[in-house]
Amino acid sequence: MKCRKCGGQAVLELPRHNAAFCSADFQEFFRKQVAEAIRKHKMFTREEPILVAVSGGKDSLALWDVLIETGYETAGLYLDLGIFDYSVESKAKCEGFAAARGQKLIVERVADAMGAPIPEVQKATRRPTCSACGLSKRYLMNRAAVEHGYPVIATGHNLDDEAAVLFGNVLHWQTDALSRQSPALASTHPKLARRVKPLYRLSERETAAYAFLRGIDYIVDECPFAKGATSIAHKQILDRLEEQSPGAKHNFLFGFLEKAKGYFDGAESVTLQQCAVCGQVTTGEICAFCKLHDQVKRRQAGPLSSTREGDRHE
Repeated sequence: MKCRKCGGQAVLELPRHNAAFCSADFQEFFRKQVAEAIRKHKMFTREEPILVAVSGGKDSLALWDVLIETGYETAGLYLDLGIFDYSVESKAKCEGFAAARGQKLIVERVADAMGAPIPEVQKATRRPTCSACGLSKRYLMNRAAVEHGYPVIATGHNLDDEAAVLFGNVLHWQTDALSRQSPALASTHPKLARRVKPLYRLSERETAAYAFLRGIDYIVDECPFAKGATSIAHKQILDRLEEQSPGAKHNFLFGFLEKAKGYFDGAESVTLQQCAVCGQVTTGEICAFCKLHDQVKRRQAGPLSSTREGDRHE
């Protein structure tokens, strides 16, 4: 197997591109794909500082590595979810990465903002773990970006992630979600940072290969709460399709973005305002994060508090 570009020994074959690359040329290919994503969707400029949301996994650390290597001003944001040893190890990976490259790492703890780590939030509210976690991460990412002066948040969502989300949204015809599905979401409020996904052109396998070739030390284990998640089932379905028809995920996602997304634009029509409790962006008087926070506090206070709260609403 020879490298398509230089003719040397290839280390990675990419069936969906009908190509193989040596280490150096694959890394160049990877960076060019990120650069094209940034250019095509005008994600950010060279003058803007970028807050990179990092989890300690291969995708987010690979993204941060590319942005550093290509000269962007960046800082990392790690959200400590308080998920047992998983959070301890993932935080250590992010701290090690940042220290080795002389980069700033901002750490936000869910327990500080919510009053409890994610496992305790789930127990207190009986809300699905991934739901509470996702809500908390979106809130804390935006709050950190606004408070620290970063106009844009970059996340490590890759082609597999985006195709799986699209599959789920189409399966249930979630038109509001389909209108928001994009590699770049603009700011529609002074307290709302832009959100971008520079890895959306690259598969999970490709980001794993890049991380390996770059010697990036990342956490391999999945979140212990991810088992049984619907998104994983969707990924597995698409994996089987990709195996039979290389490029299927790319064609599905890019076909939607280029040919179908326009039909759903405007499906979600909301007016943003500031939460009466915390001041962050919401569509109602009080944001979902503050409502969840209040629920956690009442459950922690005990049955008497919950009963009194119920009496006040009767």
